[in-house]
Formats: sequence, structure tokens, C-alpha cells
Amino acid sequence: MKAIQSVAVVGAGTMGTGIAIVAARGGCKTIVFDQRPEHAKRVVDQAKAFLDRSVSKGKMTVLERDEVIARIHPVEQLAELADVDMLIEAVFESLQVKHEVFQALDRICKPSCVFASNTSTISITEIAGGSGREDRFIGLHFCLPAQLMKLVEVSRGLNTSDDTFKRAWDFCEQVSQRPVHTQDTPGFVLNYFLIPFNNDAIRLVEQGVSTPADIDIAIKAALGYAMGPFELLDLVGLDTQALLCEAMHGLTHEKRAACPPLVKRMIAAGRLGKKAGIGFHLYSDKKIFGA
Repeated sequence: MKAIQSVAVVGAGTMGTGIAIVAARGGCKTIVFDQRPEHAKRVVDQAKAFLDRSVSKGKMTVLERDEVIARIHPVEQLAELADVDMLIEAVFESLQVKHEVFQALDRICKPSCVFASNTSTISITEIAGGSGREDRFIGLHFCLPAQLMKLVEVSRGLNTSDDTFKRAWDFCEQVSQRPVHTQDTPGFVLNYFLIPFNNDAIRLVEQGVSTPADIDIAIKAALGYAMGPFELLDLVGLDTQALLCEAMHGLTHEKRAACPPLVKRMIAAGRLGKKAGIGFHLYSDKKIFGA
């Protein structure tokens, strides 16, 4: 089976940027598209900032860094995605938006192109149903930040072919990620636990039990997490958390998945997290997390 040589990432937010770094670092020509062209172009600078830290720590050479950067190509037209072997969507958690994206791409991309969604809550089968190629559709849920976290949840829809599943699985291994097979259920494995867990942490703050800083310290020190829940929420973005809650709660009706009122107030105040400079924590710069 032919290995994936070229990848398109649609959506140049925090998640899309991380996926682009993973694909390029794994040797793939990586095309990045966003409806806001300046966001797609910014991926190159963000990738360089991240990889510079890897160079400074001796994890890669300057030449290796430059080779990875050279594989990332921001584009302004969807037509430039026509010949890629795999397309990974990383846009808003909205079934309608995802259907619109894939319907447009189905008319553009070559028939053999595998379509993948990075969704963390929406049914792969439902997204695939509006893609025009249900048999060549797969769920690839990367963990945030993708350039640091190795795990990828691989979820097939009801009509996903065995060949598509194998190509997606092999791609994950090809770019040095660790795939696990999950069923097409709300939240898969990680967000089934994580969304309610983060909401519980937010509710502790609402109730005045503790502060975001102290809860983050407690979780990291006692449970060994690399990030506390509020550091992660700020990285994901409070607006994204609200969308995740809406999708998860709408599917499961689990009370713990419902969006806490504090999140909605913070969004109204523009306190979206690290990308806004303020969320549960205050940020004095816009550096990429980790290295």
C-alpha cells in the first residue's frame, strides 16, 4: 500500500498548526489552508518558533528544522489541495460547517484522497455522510498540543473501508504518532473523560473551593499531569470548550458535560485563553506551548 506523501490541513488554529507540524516533521509535504489566509501563513512562523526550541535543546539540528519548515506550504485557494493523498480537517465543532468544508473539497480532491476529521465529539459516520466519500473517511483525533502529544484516536464510520482504516493507521505510525482504535461514540475515549473533568474543575472555581492556579498545581503535583485543567482550557480556548460542551451534552445529555456559566461569561468578556492573552491565567506573550 502506497504511503501518504502529501497532507492538507484545513483549519490553521492551535490544533491545525500542531497537526501540520506533525505531518511535516514526519516527512510529508504539508499544505495548510484557512479561510483567513493570514492564519495559514502564520503556521510557518509558529512551527519555526516551536522547532527553534527543539534545536536549542539538541533534539534536532538546524538543517533538520529547515527541512521541516520547507515542507509546510500555506495556500489561499482550495484548488491547491487537489493532489494531496490525505486531507485532515481541523475546523469548528459544527456538523454543518464540517459538511460544507468536505462537500467543497470532494469536488476538488482526487478520488483516492483519504478524508479525515480531527473532531473530538461529533460522530464520524454523520460527518462522513455529508462528505461525498463515506468509504474513504476516517476520524483522526490528535491530542492537544499535537506536536508534543503522541496519541491519535482512530475512529471509523459505519461505511469506512478497511483500506482507508489501514492507510490512516499507517500514516499515524509513519509520522511517529501512536494510534489507538476507538469506536464512533461521543467523545471517543479522551473527551468522554476530559470534558466533564474540566467542567468539574471550573465548577470548583465557581463554588469558591479553590483558584485555577491552585487546582492546576494540585492536579499536576498529585496526579502527574503535564498540564493542569486550566492551563489546558486556556490552550484549547474557552470558545472551543463551549463548542465541545454543546456538542457532547447535546449527544449524551450528561449533566457534567453541560457548559458551566463561568465559561460563557468569560467568552463574553473576551477572556478566551492564551490566544487572547487572558483566560483563567494571564499571559504576557504568545509563545507556543512546550518544545
